[in-house]
Amino acid sequence: MSSAASSFSALFIAALAATTLLRIWLGLRHVSHVARNREAVPAAFREVIGLDAHQKAADYTVARVRLGLFDVAVGALLVAWFTVGGGLQSVFDGWSGLLEPGGYTHSLAFIGTVSVIGFVVGLPFLLWRTFVIEERFGFNKMTVGLFIADLLKETLLAVLIGAPLLAAVLWLMAHMGSLWWLYVWLFWLGFNLLVLLIYPSFIAPLFNKFSPLSDDSLRQRIEALLARCGFRSSGLFVMDGSKRSAHGNAYFTGFGAAKRIVFFDTLLAKLSPLEIEAVLAHELGHYKHHHVWQRLGAMGLASLAFLALLGYLIQQPWFFHGLGMSTEGTAAALVLFMIAIPVFVFPLSPLMSAWSRKHEFQADAYAARQTRPDDLASALVKLYRDNAATLTPDPLYSSFHDSHPPAAARIAHLQVALDHPAATAAHA
Repeated sequence: MSSAASSFSALFIAALAATTLLRIWLGLRHVSHVARNREAVPAAFREVIGLDAHQKAADYTVARVRLGLFDVAVGALLVAWFTVGGGLQSVFDGWSGLLEPGGYTHSLAFIGTVSVIGFVVGLPFLLWRTFVIEERFGFNKMTVGLFIADLLKETLLAVLIGAPLLAAVLWLMAHMGSLWWLYVWLFWLGFNLLVLLIYPSFIAPLFNKFSPLSDDSLRQRIEALLARCGFRSSGLFVMDGSKRSAHGNAYFTGFGAAKRIVFFDTLLAKLSPLEIEAVLAHELGHYKHHHVWQRLGAMGLASLAFLALLGYLIQQPWFFHGLGMSTEGTAAALVLFMIAIPVFVFPLSPLMSAWSRKHEFQADAYAARQTRPDDLASALVKLYRDNAATLTPDPLYSSFHDSHPPAAARIAHLQVALDHPAATAAHA
């Protein structure tokens, strides 16, 4: 191994150890902070959330984070085995005895096998999270049969869509010269826009049933809100989220003429019409502030930068050798890059979290202007309570992991809007 490869290998091992220890330390901080605050509901919520609900949220959070700590540790060991442990090279060599090395079939088999190994290692954590933790706290509605059916559908989609997509990327990498990364980026952007267009009508219905919103009074209220906000959609739909989980949500999907608004049936069962309108106004705030397009733009620029970086690394033998592969090539470079990049970028998570939280505050402020601030506040309190979301996250852990502001901060901002005359002038 060259000195450059040895140096990069040492750097990668140090980064993997540092990132893993940081994630575990943050998780332990979070567990300790939530447990210390378990016995008392924060003052701002004492009149609306009981101690039992608060303690349930604390216990649920602790259980999920503790499982996550084991997941992080096992994941780090898997990354180490794949790379400096020679696991990827072993998988590559194993297929080389059956298929021509460097061919498309060999490359797809190699990448597919690595993906399957990663899934199998993570499967026990997924099963425990779903059928033990979610079950224990009353959220799981998933049956074993439905879990297996979902898994088969996801596998079929991965083969039918993922394999041709990956083959196209490998072809571009091999035939587009030194600027292949630019062509791959353009192709990737086009594919993502296509997915946004076809997902609501062709992919999502494979997993859930979507029915038009049947509550006439609620539909009229929502349509009036949409007209007031200048938002056009292809329909209002209710999704049978209750067949998998008791958690509630609402979201937009698609773009252009294919935009549709989707409510979980669990959300409609828990909130009043005024609260549902306020939650939707929050989502419309993201639309009015162009947050979706801003995030897509940021993701596009980041993917371009990463692909350009890969375009450089693929030409460097030390990149392959330093990560445990003696074989160089496009498939090996793709897999190594996808495994290595998260190790180095995790410390940047607070930057994206801060940007996302700014968007959430802007969307809340928009909702407070279009509906009554107290309706959104009461809806948020119900969602925090019914989803067992902790009211007392560790601030440092939250800055790395939470895209939404803590409950107390959101409610405080809404209280300011409620107390400000301009916030409710349009609804007087």
